[in-house]
Amino acid sequence: MAQEVFPGRFTADPERESVTVFLIGMRANRWWKLGTVLRVASAMPRMLGHLAANPDAGMLGSEQWFGRTTMLLSYWESPEHLRRFAADRESPHLGPWRRFMKEVAGSGDVGVWHETYQVPASGIEVVYNGMPEFGLAKATSHVPVGPGSNTAKQRMGHAAAPRR
Repeated sequence: MAQEVFPGRFTADPERESVTVFLIGMRANRWWKLGTVLRVASAMPRMLGHLAANPDAGMLGSEQWFGRTTMLLSYWESPEHLRRFAADRESPHLGPWRRFMKEVAGSGDVGVWHETYQVPASGIEVVYNGMPEFGLAKATSHVPVGPGSNTAKQRMGHAAAPRR
């Protein structure tokens, strides 16, 4: 699948006061337990499909990497949106999480992890050079680097205007 590559330098403008960054992944500790690994991994596509179909859930965008340790990097409107999705009985998260905790957790076969960061817009510095839309810029606003955003120091100090 070809993606349009944008020559030149671009940055992100989250257009908000802060962004919630959520990293989640799993690790196949015992690769020979492939069935267990695949059962755990198969829950994520349903969750991502649900979130894509329900933008009010608050996920702005995501990127994924696959390997022995997989990782999903996602951007959310707020920690509250993330927690609401995780606890929602109607979303495709709570059931798989409970099954994992009952059937797999503690076995050592598959590890899962997550990290959550609440990042003020003034603490964000991103630059993309010769890349397709990616990461925070893909999740929010992909803008060319220009006056006021030419240096890392300028991008780091940029604070989004308060939302109205």
